[in-house]
Amino acid sequence: MKLVYFLGLMLSLGNAKAQTNNKVLKTDATGNTLLWEVSGNGLTEPGYLFGTFHLLCKDDINFSTALKQAISNSHEIYLELDLDDPATIMGALMLMNMKDGKKLKDLYTTDQYQRVSAFFKDSLKTPISLFQRMKPEFLIALLYPKMMPCNAASSVEEAIMQLAKDGGKEIKGLETMAFQASVFDSIPYEKQAAELLNTIDSLEKSKADFSLMLNAYKQQRLDEIEKIVNTPEFGAAENQEILLDNRNKNWIQQLKIIMKKNPVFTAVGAGHLVGKNGLIALLRAEGFIVRGLENK
Repeated sequence: MKLVYFLGLMLSLGNAKAQTNNKVLKTDATGNTLLWEVSGNGLTEPGYLFGTFHLLCKDDINFSTALKQAISNSHEIYLELDLDDPATIMGALMLMNMKDGKKLKDLYTTDQYQRVSAFFKDSLKTPISLFQRMKPEFLIALLYPKMMPCNAASSVEEAIMQLAKDGGKEIKGLETMAFQASVFDSIPYEKQAAELLNTIDSLEKSKADFSLMLNAYKQQRLDEIEKIVNTPEFGAAENQEILLDNRNKNWIQQLKIIMKKNPVFTAVGAGHLVGKNGLIALLRAEGFIVRGLENK
């Protein structure tokens, strides 16, 4: 859902659909895995659910044989956004700005704005004047590379798209760029600006918080991911209904129809999988059988 989702991620996928080569995958009994199978409730073939991390070091993006098989078993790949559609990228460029002519400097005191401006100039080597109209939440995404333990970072979604391309799978999206932009418009820009400033002022702590989430993801610890998502430091707790819960419920309404047409592989941020309003719990509440799969 961050800026890294939709900047520079256009790939050309073939239109031909590959034949699936179904294979039963092993169950993970621990409950801590990023890969899940969805079956029952009228499905003739299972679908799959996978939790992503939107920005990882390239060396950390290594997909298991089971995940590759799950994609092979599927007819279509669903991401949060259809990143294969050029209109998504164009929409991002058009919709990342604040409404009503708001500017970043309008959201801060003179001292606060100077601190933000100095950080962009000194640490990002970019003048803040280039981003006057951009939603502050999107600007936070520009800080992510500063929190990474490497210089070469990439998105898990991009790697999944490459697998889809190799297998002749069609990419689709659960949301439009316009909808995602509206999500951030529903969070007061002043709150977004405060979060941006807090991240800048406490960058070392932000790095530590990011590292906790990163390690939990790499270890596939869904219980730890749930705890982190519910902490104020993560930034989603205060707006969890807007950023996670409501979107999850909307996706479920789509998926319970989509999955009955064809087996699909759905890849969304790992934070969307967990909790009582997470996709795993909501799918089970709809009558589907959701089992964790070994993903090593």
